[in-house]
Amino acid sequence: MKGLERILAFLPDPIVALGSTNVPTRVKGRLLDRITAATVSTLLGGCSSAPSRNILGSYFPSWMICALIGMGATVAVRALLAKTGIDEVLPMPIVVYLAFATAFSLASWLLWLA
Repeated sequence: MKGLERILAFLPDPIVALGSTNVPTRVKGRLLDRITAATVSTLLGGCSSAPSRNILGSYFPSWMICALIGMGATVAVRALLAKTGIDEVLPMPIVVYLAFATAFSLASWLLWLA
């Protein structure tokens, strides 16, 4: 018990005197925790009705389907670029194909769900 008393002796007092500008760090931390919890719950409230599609009896998020469409279109573009020989002269192919996948995914999202 003496070890616990020594630890508790160094903790700041959570009670703040009226009119005091010296707010203990424990009270500041609690206020910050409450603000953070309120902000996170407010921002996550918009995630309650994400668009989803019923495929073979299972619901898939629409963004996942759009990502698969984007990857498939990127594979098709890569095959076309490899056939024409452009694939060999690309400066950073991984970045280029990542940009293609992102562009095709976002385009399918806009065309399908907008």
